[in-house]
Amino acid sequence: MSLQKIARILSLIFAALFLSVGILQYNDPDALLWFTIYGVAALVCLLYYFNRFHPLLGLILGLIYLAETVLVWPEKWEGFEIGQGAIENIERAREAGGLLITGLFMLFLSWCAYRKKLS
Repeated sequence: MSLQKIARILSLIFAALFLSVGILQYNDPDALLWFTIYGVAALVCLLYYFNRFHPLLGLILGLIYLAETVLVWPEKWEGFEIGQGAIENIERAREAGGLLITGLFMLFLSWCAYRKKLS
């Protein structure tokens, strides 16, 4: 299976995951922010799947998500599980982890789209 086919399949899977994670934020105090973050990522995944994606879009979004990862990163790493430390640090770790995954996937799609343009 080619890299492009794998990327298209993954883009659909990640679109569903990003939508699911966004919806799960409904009870968060800043739910609209997180739904927007994950909703944009889901939309970009669908753009990739339908061949309406530009590598520059993925690059810009990937860098934004990674920059936000750094800004959200907890002052003290205490893991992801409740009961392992201060709830604020755990919440920030979870948010940073989600942003990191999202940013890396945007960069992956950008790389795949760039490779596709070269061939």
